[in-house]
Amino acid sequence: MLSVIGILIVFAMVFGGYAIAGGKFGVIMGSIGYEMIMIGGAATGAFVIANSGAGLKQTLGDISKVFRGPHWKAQDYQDLLVLLFTLIRVSRQNPLELEGHIEGPQESALFQRYPKILADHEAVDLICDTMRAAAMNYDDPHQVEEVLNKRIEANDHHAAHSSHALQNVADALPALGIVAAVLGVIKTMSAIDQPPEILGKMIGGALVGTFLGVFLAYGIVGPFATKVGSVVEEDQQFYALIRDVMIANLHRHPPNICVEVGRQNTPHHLRPSFNGLDEALRAGKQEAAA
Repeated sequence: MLSVIGILIVFAMVFGGYAIAGGKFGVIMGSIGYEMIMIGGAATGAFVIANSGAGLKQTLGDISKVFRGPHWKAQDYQDLLVLLFTLIRVSRQNPLELEGHIEGPQESALFQRYPKILADHEAVDLICDTMRAAAMNYDDPHQVEEVLNKRIEANDHHAAHSSHALQNVADALPALGIVAAVLGVIKTMSAIDQPPEILGKMIGGALVGTFLGVFLAYGIVGPFATKVGSVVEEDQQFYALIRDVMIANLHRHPPNICVEVGRQNTPHHLRPSFNGLDEALRAGKQEAAA
């Protein structure tokens, strides 16, 4: 919702200010169609050239994050901590029971309580692979932490692709606007024998290209790239929390201390309260006992 409000503000301030200053929209409206074809078409072509098919699909899908916001909400972080607490407790009390959960998470009653987490293959794989490694006595916390850090770093790099791709488009738009403006000037020079009022409209139309390139770059696409980047970065904290709790588990801290480490490392605005998490853990214990 805030992104929509921001877009409306950008348009209202730019074009409203132009109207208040006495600007006429006739020249802009008369030129914006073919200028958009040149600028938007060239930007789209450059975007296709610079990205693979998977990168194109990922970026187009991530644009919706500008309006939807982060995938993981506060409740999801609390659910994750409760799930990790339960799995750690099972691993300490009954390792054979744990094997059934981590080898078949889709059929696990523990994972099925949290369908949103279960639907995220990376989160499930990160949990199961780490607990499987611990069950195989590959339990050096420092080695496992290094492996997890590299895995999360690779995921971060992949997830950040959309933001970088959009920023590259934003960086190119002003130059493409100049290209469109130069073509407009060339068109104007070919009609240099026309009256001043006609030449003025043609020059104004050419300058619309420069305006569109800069406006789209700094008013639309650039902010989109920044917002996608911030949303992706926040979502990646979900996987970092899994790493922190898993490493605490390998250090053989009590289960409640492990999840407290994760709670403390949760982004502040998403962090469950101590009492709220404690109540959720108690409820999870009761549900598991039932």
